Amino acid sequence: MTLDVGVLGYRFMGKAHANALARLPMFFPDAPDIERSVLVGRDESALSDAADQLGFDAISTDWEEVIDEVDVFYNLGPNHVHPEPSIAALEAGTAVFCEKPLAPTLDEAEAMADAARDADVPAGCAFNYRFVPAIQYANELLEAGELGEIRHVRGRYLQDWLVDADAPWSWRNDEEMAGSGALGDLGAHTVDLLQFLVGDITRLSGHLRTFVDERPVEGSDETRPVTVDDAYSAQAEFEGGAMGTLEATRYATGHKNDHTIEIEGSDGGLRFSLERLNELEVCLEGNRGYETVLVTDEDDPYLDHWWPPGHVLGWEHTFVHENYEFLSAVEAGGEYEPSFEAGLSAQRVLAAIEDSDERGEWVDLE
Repeated sequence: MTLDVGVLGYRFMGKAHANALARLPMFFPDAPDIERSVLVGRDESALSDAADQLGFDAISTDWEEVIDEVDVFYNLGPNHVHPEPSIAALEAGTAVFCEKPLAPTLDEAEAMADAARDADVPAGCAFNYRFVPAIQYANELLEAGELGEIRHVRGRYLQDWLVDADAPWSWRNDEEMAGSGALGDLGAHTVDLLQFLVGDITRLSGHLRTFVDERPVEGSDETRPVTVDDAYSAQAEFEGGAMGTLEATRYATGHKNDHTIEIEGSDGGLRFSLERLNELEVCLEGNRGYETVLVTDEDDPYLDHWWPPGHVLGWEHTFVHENYEFLSAVEAGGEYEPSFEAGLSAQRVLAAIEDSDERGEWVDLE
């Protein structure tokens, strides 16, 4: 059986997933056979160039013509494009893989999750950091109870690409298209990763901030308002009672893609940084302090598909891993995690942070 794949979006995430799809047959021979059938976008000329570069057989400027002609629909467009095509594809019986955050708003995320519940096909949300081998190893330690009772959880995601007040405006600065700023773009990853590792967030207090109110439009003398947050922070309580602090910003000078988590329990702790994604710092009972574990051995998650021990992996490999898992679930007709339910769970936390900031008080999550 060959799965025909249609992909909406051909820029940043489109390239990341197309690269992953191209590498599956070489490194994951047990992955389903796939055909990169059709690439979807608005600009026909740019779309044709992208299809040639990314290895797609055909193009379309209308996603409605595609969703019931393929077996799998990848929705990799801007956030405001996530709900309608994804819901329509699921209603057509087509498996859907959607970038995060699931939607610009909680209401739209709930509608997408409802459609996924009613569909008889997998619906996956693209939280690729779950598929870092070091994170999988961390999850094994936590599930085995190696850290004891979890007491402290910290997650931060720091970037600096908007430090310059003259950096150009983009759709990521617009509430209607993005839903939120650093909160949804970066915070969604942190929330999902910590809920995956530790458990659900039950209540929180949030703070949002916008530092630059308008930005220049590239190629013109105009400016456009910035209607989303530039940074957020939150205090959180997890099920089981762990205390958490979360933050993200696009204004952290000197930080390019610094996603860091720390988890501390009664018997040990662990630390992870995306900028050193082949490593996990671990402190277990009896150790004098943290030791750095290089998670590249053949028996580490996914590593038997790649290089000899010590030959490190990179950011792009996480997309190969998640595509392998998702497409395997589609072929088997099984379930996939993180699902639209996981995307909705993260969206509820993001919405609660916004609500807390507006109300100036702690918010309980149902």
